[in-house]
Amino acid sequence: MLDALLPGAAHLQNLHPLVVHAPLALLPAAALLYLLAALARRDALAWTGLWLLALGTAGGGVAAATGLWAMGGVMVAPTVHERLLDVHERWMLATTALAVVLTAWALVARPAPRRGRLLFALGLLALLAVMTKGADFGGRLVYDYNAGGSACGQPIEFTR
Repeated sequence: MLDALLPGAAHLQNLHPLVVHAPLALLPAAALLYLLAALARRDALAWTGLWLLALGTAGGGVAAATGLWAMGGVMVAPTVHERLLDVHERWMLATTALAVVLTAWALVARPAPRRGRLLFALGLLALLAVMTKGADFGGRLVYDYNAGGSACGQPIEFTR
């Protein structure tokens, strides 16, 4: 059935690549909305930021769970596993933890903290930095070491 609905996904070794892109998009969007809310002094923008942050955090939890589940089946050399996959795991678990903390804080102080606003903004920037670093390791795994499996055979043939 998956072959018929998503023929490209049928080549994936696991579900992780299908779910990682949602938090990678939603979390920076949340930070941007919180910034716009602060500049424009508009609570409606902050509420949208909170929704994006909560959805990005939930998506990050799913991405972390599928990544942990998939780790054992990733076919890379032991040194690549140690230097890239394990490091990617640590950065992305830190991303997920930081997102959970910031989301909980924003939910308690809906839609955004009034006290500690600067610390919250710095937390969002730290979240984006940690996520970007971890995602870079994930990208290297896929594009440099073909950790996605047969989804991207090497070398990639050019077709018109």
